Amino acid sequence: MKNIKLIHIDGKLPNLALMRLSSYFKKKNYNVDFTRSVNPTLFDKNYEYVFGSSIFQFSKQRIEKLKKNYPNAIVGGTGTENWQLSVEDFIGNHFEYDYSLYPDFDFSIGFSQRGCRLKCKFCVVPTKEGKNKENDLINTIWRGEPYPKKIILLDNDFFGQPEEQWKIRLKEIIDGDFEVNFNQGINIRLIDDVVAENLAQIKFKDVTFKNKRLYTAWDNIGDEKRFFKGVETLTKYGVKPYQIMAYMLIGYDKRETWERIFYRLNKIIELGVLPYPMIYDPLGEKKKLKIFQRYIVRGYYRTKTWEEYQDYINGKVKIRDFKTREMFECLQP
Repeated sequence: MKNIKLIHIDGKLPNLALMRLSSYFKKKNYNVDFTRSVNPTLFDKNYEYVFGSSIFQFSKQRIEKLKKNYPNAIVGGTGTENWQLSVEDFIGNHFEYDYSLYPDFDFSIGFSQRGCRLKCKFCVVPTKEGKNKENDLINTIWRGEPYPKKIILLDNDFFGQPEEQWKIRLKEIIDGDFEVNFNQGINIRLIDDVVAENLAQIKFKDVTFKNKRLYTAWDNIGDEKRFFKGVETLTKYGVKPYQIMAYMLIGYDKRETWERIFYRLNKIIELGVLPYPMIYDPLGEKKKLKIFQRYIVRGYYRTKTWEEYQDYINGKVKIRDFKTREMFECLQP
């Protein structure tokens, strides 16, 4: 029997590209070995193909190590230099997914659309996927019984597909009583009354499906008015501010200062929206930004100043002053 090896380089969610590759090669009677490690093992076989997939640029060192260990490995994904590489180059239009790679994952995951209306300079999606186009229907993404009706959508611009198409998918969600996680967020800058009214009718959830959550972003300080307008429009139709999490890109704009970072942060907090700093750091060098991200994500900002938190990090205050459990509880409405 021929063998292939699939390597999940980064990311917590199931990797759709690797799932497709696994399904395809298993149907060709290949043995498929799957791992999250970039290192060889004593159980490695003579592989005809080794595929690796990365979605984050900060995985550069892991990718280099993988290539050193497997010189003929084919590595692709948005986190690599070969982001133009497509699964279709190897398996054509095979769109079946092997969920057995992730036995602890009970949800369903996929795209209802591809592409994006915007052309953010830091994002590869518009270049890689092009203009908005519909993809799978919700009932196609769902794995069916006995799996829960919980869908993780990886769409980069759900409401960017033609209105007729996103309304079809929202109707599927409502009629099928699905819970949906818009994992890549919704574009709050382009939210209007029609979108907000429809969006408020569905069960939008976080990635654990335990809390109501909509993800969005305020990356550019110049988008302040549009961001505020989007939040206002959503709340008008019943979405609570604390149900919204706003990603804020830091480390990309060369004009960025701490004053500007805290300006966005404080404005988000004033709205009652949950902030989440997203670091642009492909080389993994911006350690202070990572400390700041942890300060926000763990909820320390609720009870401690940034200066106090830095004192804690530098060992100037005792750990009892920073109870992690207390901070996590602060994140809950």
